[in-house]
Amino acid sequence: MDLHAPVYVAGHRGLVGSAIWRRLEAAGFTQLIGATSSELDLRDRDATFAFLAEHKPAVVVDAAARVGGILANRDHPTEFLSDNLRIQVNLMDAALEVRTPRLLFLGSSCIYPKYAEQPIRESSLLTGELEPTNDAYAIAKIAGIMQVQAVRRQYGLRWISAMPTNLYGPNDNFDPATSHVLPALIRRFHEAHESDAPEVVLWGSGTPRREFLHVDDLADACLHLLEQYDAPEPINVGVGADISIRELAELVARVVGYTGALSNDLSKPDGTPRKLLDVSKLLALGWKPSVDLEDGVAATYRWYVENHS
Repeated sequence: MDLHAPVYVAGHRGLVGSAIWRRLEAAGFTQLIGATSSELDLRDRDATFAFLAEHKPAVVVDAAARVGGILANRDHPTEFLSDNLRIQVNLMDAALEVRTPRLLFLGSSCIYPKYAEQPIRESSLLTGELEPTNDAYAIAKIAGIMQVQAVRRQYGLRWISAMPTNLYGPNDNFDPATSHVLPALIRRFHEAHESDAPEVVLWGSGTPRREFLHVDDLADACLHLLEQYDAPEPINVGVGADISIRELAELVARVVGYTGALSNDLSKPDGTPRKLLDVSKLLALGWKPSVDLEDGVAATYRWYVENHS
């Protein structure tokens, strides 16, 4: 990749986009392009076309999305479907208009069927029903994969899709109502520790198993894929190991220093029983993760204390 070519990172202030921006800067890219949502609303088709026409990026990384945890997805499916469809369709149509030669679309592991064989291979896509608590978001991301494949087939542009597992790290969303499980646990245990609460209540049974990837590892994988991967099939990005939600809660409690009791609120949904990605395709390209989960959680907790508490 040309270090002096213009690279547009959509969503560059979010969890994923900010990590990709940092990684590209560290690699020596000199023409990084970003715009906040107040400067450019990607749901606005005319504004998105004008922005791409002005900057004509050689590379687009689509890290822009409406995201949220299990309750946010369950309670607001209309917004998760509509906003994400508009963001990615507008961005990809505008990139096609200026014939952007290289585009990376970032999806999510929720695109796969609820009961997919574990670990989940890329070929599991569209082989079964989705998890109903986030099916609207998943459908939007599946549509993005299809658009990448359609552009490759019709116009021959070297666009690719990557499907990350559950992510965490600096610039995450720690809101108790809309965050994903790991940042939600960090905030909950921190507040319990600060207030000497005798108990922390976990949503659901604690038995579902999840895989967690530090966002800096994802950013490193994205650069590796832009340099090494060129195929229509989406490629999984993860660590190849998972942990139960109960075990994760115990890890977070240990990092925070909380010593109270843990209980479960069984009225809250569990979601998919297990979601572990098969990352053999990515490993075969010569990439592997470098951030240990406990070290990554500790670093993320330090960031949270410095920036939120």
